[in-house]
Amino acid sequence: MSFDFDAAVTAPFRMQPGLRRLAPGAAQLTPLAPGSRHQREKLAVLSAFWPQALCAVAGFDATPALHALVAHAAAEQPQAWSWDGTTAAAHTLGVAVDAAGTIDQRAGGAFGLGDEIARCLQGLPASWRLPGLLSLTFAEDFAVVDGSTGCIPWLAVTLPSHWAPEAKLGRHFAEVHAMVADNALLLTATAGLLRVITSTERWERFVWNVTDQPRLHAHPARVGAQRWQHTAVGQAWWRTERQTFIPVPGQQQALFTIAVDVHRLADALPTPQHAGRLHAALATMSPAVLDYRHLTGVRDALLAWLAKRAEGT
Repeated sequence: MSFDFDAAVTAPFRMQPGLRRLAPGAAQLTPLAPGSRHQREKLAVLSAFWPQALCAVAGFDATPALHALVAHAAAEQPQAWSWDGTTAAAHTLGVAVDAAGTIDQRAGGAFGLGDEIARCLQGLPASWRLPGLLSLTFAEDFAVVDGSTGCIPWLAVTLPSHWAPEAKLGRHFAEVHAMVADNALLLTATAGLLRVITSTERWERFVWNVTDQPRLHAHPARVGAQRWQHTAVGQAWWRTERQTFIPVPGQQQALFTIAVDVHRLADALPTPQHAGRLHAALATMSPAVLDYRHLTGVRDALLAWLAKRAEGT
């Protein structure tokens, strides 16, 4: 997954939309290798906690957005996915699902007993099996942004970054960001942002944080409230998101894709310049942002560690 460190890590740090147009031909979906870390965590979430990950407002018709997504996946990643208008097939997983939710195990899986994906999908309501297969095929999570209402009426989010998908369902885009620290720029830009992301153009943005949590799945119900109790700053983790928007033809909607990745912080800073850039960004975070990101208690220690890395020591 592509995270642009130089574009994302800037000083002084500001909470802002940070959108940029996608380069021509840039991929928006990332096929998962069978049995990969992302796939195993997604499989566990969809098997045990799917109502927290797969959410829709009652009465919302997700068909246009879902069909736009499966068609986009087939055009962009044909080696991993196909769609004939009725049935979607995940070639790397050997599983197909049709529009009615019927599951077809076409080949044995490449990990475990070979039928993990199909068994997981069987445990989902029929209407969620196609989104479930998409989620297990690609690294990205998905949400629908409705430009006409400004709301988020549909989510398939298995790897949230310390937020609860079920709590965001049906809420206005501005309201969702109202709890974000130092959110003035985000809230001011909301109306224009909705027009931009639900247009026919394609956009991307990047989000990052330093965290004590190594897991991809960071739903607040699964992460301890007491943070940084067992992780020294030198063993911290670098959590990133690449977010993109896929337009839905004929609808004032966009599919919001979220690709989460987590690496050792030390591995994410290959040069002193990277450490210095992160030091400058962290040093200019407001107290509100530090608190929102659970960094208040480790700010000074983290800055000291980054300063040494920036000096090459």
